[in-house]
Amino acid sequence: MTATGPPTATGPLTATGHPLQRAGAWAAAVMAERHHPDDVTTQDVERVAAMMVQDVLTAACAAKDTDRYDWWKVLYALYPNSKATRSSRPRDRALLQGEIEALFVVDVADAMVGPCAFCSRSASVLWAKSNLPLFDSSSVVNMLPLQMRGWPVCYGCRIAMWALPYGAWVSAGSATVLSCESEAAIAQFARRNVQRARRIIQAGFTGLPAGARPEYVTLVALRDAAPGLCATTLWTFKNDNQEPWLRVTQTRRAVPVFLARVDGNAALRRGWHLLARALTRYDKSGKVTAHGAQEAARLLFEAEDGRSQSLLLRVHEQLKDTDRVLPADGREGLARLALAYAEEVLGMTSDVTAVATLIAQWIARGTSPRGRFAEYRSAALSDYKLGMLLMQAYSRLLLDGQAPALAGPEQWQALIQRRPRAWEQRMLLFAQVSVLLQQQGVVISDQPAGEEEQRRLEALESQPILDDTEFDYEMGPA
Repeated sequence: MTATGPPTATGPLTATGHPLQRAGAWAAAVMAERHHPDDVTTQDVERVAAMMVQDVLTAACAAKDTDRYDWWKVLYALYPNSKATRSSRPRDRALLQGEIEALFVVDVADAMVGPCAFCSRSASVLWAKSNLPLFDSSSVVNMLPLQMRGWPVCYGCRIAMWALPYGAWVSAGSATVLSCESEAAIAQFARRNVQRARRIIQAGFTGLPAGARPEYVTLVALRDAAPGLCATTLWTFKNDNQEPWLRVTQTRRAVPVFLARVDGNAALRRGWHLLARALTRYDKSGKVTAHGAQEAARLLFEAEDGRSQSLLLRVHEQLKDTDRVLPADGREGLARLALAYAEEVLGMTSDVTAVATLIAQWIARGTSPRGRFAEYRSAALSDYKLGMLLMQAYSRLLLDGQAPALAGPEQWQALIQRRPRAWEQRMLLFAQVSVLLQQQGVVISDQPAGEEEQRRLEALESQPILDDTEFDYEMGPA
């Protein structure tokens, strides 16, 4: 944790480059009903601090079997060794109030101990790991340099670090914060999360809509605030005195452009809604356990450690499943969605139409098109197997007098060599082949969708891919 340079704001609060401090600063601005952290006044910060103290006291003194206790679970996940969450804390509000209020005392001008670790303002208070989130568990006795009792943290940043759970997407064991090139998107993310935090404080986690995820809220904010190029980073962390962990996921800068393109095209919307429906999961009783719209949103985020799902792969799985009933134009919608993603987000411009035509004609001219399609499906993502299949298809069509008008071996190289994006190109090739077969009337799957299913899909096509009213956290007076 390092200082980010002298602050430029004249008020007590500023948003720095530190993702946790920045999330808390924006949350404090929302709670103070200001447009930007730089607009927050000293009186605003005092009101926010008083509000947080009351929320902490209510949670810390709540009975374990009540909804109010859920906010304590949030605080425990972030500050497991603090005075508000330790097991030996007093359960009497009056006894605990003084200890909590002491966290947010104003800096004393003649007692400064150094520049704030977050914003470089002068600070008179030292905070150790017990008051700060995302620090090592209690098994680590001390992580401070020798002869240091804590990190200097100024008044505004102490407010920000405890406003963090209001501006983060929190669960009972983790929190997610957003870094983004667009301050408008950050502000919207903070506003929605402050609303959600208020809902948790009042009604617990049971009062929230099921299935919501921070990725979905981030995409809504991106769509509304940053229609141009804009990258985002989600930082998800947990520290509950067990094994602290941090997971970082990112979107590419072209994701807002991709979202706008999908939202403005009926065929792409059809593909998106088909993918979302396929990603929806149910338990044995028929209750939704994973909302498809939320899961589809996750596919646009790439994990820093490489352990993330691929939108192209998920689309490929839908297209290769011949047992799945797809409505008319469903395959084309999924294929066009994959192509739009590759073009806008991955920056891929290669055209695989010629090679797709070769494979489609080979499948269509076979005595058993479904058998040949199954053969292609098993070879589609393997560079070696695909090369062998292309050789076989080209040779067969050459004997039939068709090959001169088709793609030759020089056009296969990008697909069968081990080179960057070759795997993605093979998935795009499969999508294109599926569309060509459908256009030629080649039956490769079971019965088509019925009229009712077709009408249901047509109704979905008229809806936007991201509905910002789907998860509404507004509540009436407490």
